[in-house]
Amino acid sequence: MEDKKLAEGDGGEDSGLTPVQDLVITEKTTIAELVEMFGKAGGFTATKLATAVEILRRMNSEGATRFLSFPACIIATGTRGVIKDMVKEKMVDVIITTCGTLDHDLARTRRDYYNGVFEADDVELHRRGINRLGNVFVPNESYGIVLEEIMQPILEEIWEEGQKEGKRSWTTREIIWEFGRRVGDENSILYWAWKNQIPIYVPGITDGAFGSQLWMFWQTHRDFYVDLMGDEQELADVVFDAKKTGALMVGGGISKHHTIWWNQFRDGLDYAVYITTAPEYDGSLSGARIREAISWGKVREDAKYVTVEGDATVLLPIIYAALRAKKSR
Repeated sequence: MEDKKLAEGDGGEDSGLTPVQDLVITEKTTIAELVEMFGKAGGFTATKLATAVEILRRMNSEGATRFLSFPACIIATGTRGVIKDMVKEKMVDVIITTCGTLDHDLARTRRDYYNGVFEADDVELHRRGINRLGNVFVPNESYGIVLEEIMQPILEEIWEEGQKEGKRSWTTREIIWEFGRRVGDENSILYWAWKNQIPIYVPGITDGAFGSQLWMFWQTHRDFYVDLMGDEQELADVVFDAKKTGALMVGGGISKHHTIWWNQFRDGLDYAVYITTAPEYDGSLSGARIREAISWGKVREDAKYVTVEGDATVLLPIIYAALRAKKSR
């Protein structure tokens, strides 16, 4: 569980407390060393970040089945490269994400996204055919247009192969692997998921451009079906067969909820790290801290867990770098 150290008396050597240590950073300090120092520095979120890395290390070393959940927005940023490398290095076993992850990952295999600013004139951007995702600019030709160019021929191939085998339905995991197999881009998350046979599940598959392209294909191929129940059966098999489970959850929404929802059926996650920028006071799932999930049985009472508040585009690369350094040693 999260550390809860209460100061009693006047502290001192016999209090059981550890003193705050100043950070000592030199030109030779590595990210892994810095994160280790965070654990002793009493640095608010810094301490939580160090705890998160330690929990993830234990999750890895103790053979837990490792879930990774995240929303699509970070795949529009350079953080896509971190998640791609985590999949490439087999640092995760199961991914649960949103439809937009497929959109951005596939689109960026063919077209660039661009650095922008939060304060841009959105009316002017709309007139120029540029979509703004935070401070990332996504031209129309880099998104919906290119996705149609990529997806419709591949869907036709998948359908034709299915015709030969008498196959009429595909889980989201199967469809995603088919795209990963065909995209042939080593910068793609989908490519490495297929290459390493790491399942990606998208419970909200129709909520994005990828889903719209599936719907468009279905207009002329009425015997093409997405098998969501097949996904759920596979997730059931994963959680029921796992001796231990752990999760790194970035942001809330359907990705986080589907991860903790399925783990409740094995009495909860054994390890949980949650990164969020959402406040807790509105009662949202995104704002809910890990400890709340214990009341639902989605995280075990004796689980190792921490909630880290902050921007995932900053925190996730640091976490990955620290884990990667430990793995190398």
